[in-house]
Amino acid sequence: MNAPHPMTRPDGDEAAELKVLIAAPRGFCAGVDRAIRIVELALQKYGAPVFVRHEIVHNRYVVDSLKAKGAVFVESLDQVPDDVPVVFSAHGVPKAVPAKAEMRGLDYIDATCPLVSKVHRQAERAHETGRHIIFVGHAGHPEVIGTLGQLPEGAMTLVESVDDVAALAPPDPDMLSFLTQTTLSVDDTRDIIAALQHRFPTISGPRGEDICYATSNRQDAVKAIAGECDRMIVIGAPNSSNSLRLVEVAERLGTPAHLVQRGTDVDPAWLQNIGTLGITAGASAPETLVREVIDAVAAVRPIVEDVVVTAEENMVFKLPRGLEAA
Repeated sequence: MNAPHPMTRPDGDEAAELKVLIAAPRGFCAGVDRAIRIVELALQKYGAPVFVRHEIVHNRYVVDSLKAKGAVFVESLDQVPDDVPVVFSAHGVPKAVPAKAEMRGLDYIDATCPLVSKVHRQAERAHETGRHIIFVGHAGHPEVIGTLGQLPEGAMTLVESVDDVAALAPPDPDMLSFLTQTTLSVDDTRDIIAALQHRFPTISGPRGEDICYATSNRQDAVKAIAGECDRMIVIGAPNSSNSLRLVEVAERLGTPAHLVQRGTDVDPAWLQNIGTLGITAGASAPETLVREVIDAVAAVRPIVEDVVVTAEENMVFKLPRGLEAA
């Protein structure tokens, strides 16, 4: 772990104690824990190298740590040699990917988060009933690509906003269903679903919430502390959907927020003329980075830490068969 860069402690009022509110829950969720463990167990079972299609989770620190253990990250199965194992990332993949792996005779392990897999099954069931699916998500995100790839081309339409809903022109407005990406803004998604239900009163949706428990819990935790904070820091990768949503949640509540990947990204200027700082972490960020960021803040100003717990999480997902005893 790289040490935070040296910072100069400010003089005068800025030497006053800074209150740091640390959101809980934060950081790793059960799906991320499971995906990382799958790669580690695959390395134990097969030995290095183990190839991973796409970043196993969106966090550079995690990816680099696994690389050091022998994981090789690629964006296409074409980059995977014959006769080596390959792991599919937690975001999920189109059906064509495992089909191609089977055709090549590759040993593959699917690390798709079970909550994403649940959305895949919901899509299949809705399609079997003859319904066209409106999928709420962000274009180009790996989870969206994987979900759209569960069904034949044209069976799903992606919408990203309320404006997209207004522009929809489905062939049969009475035979629609909707599903959502698991890492969206709870508030934005609620508005989009409301718009869908207003335009298409017969549209069907999932019985439960598609946005995963960890995404919802982390957004709720930010909402609980943002009003007390002069500024917030969110630890996560710039390509992490759930981390970006945490920044948005804080800023919508009027609290300036910054996304950082490491303690070295903390700008001392952010810590001037404030009394309370909030810190949280996206679902792909390990706790070691949370501590690194807190230490970087403490290098600038004396701090007092307060963990604000808004929910307890005890979710654990089973590992794929064949890896349990690896």
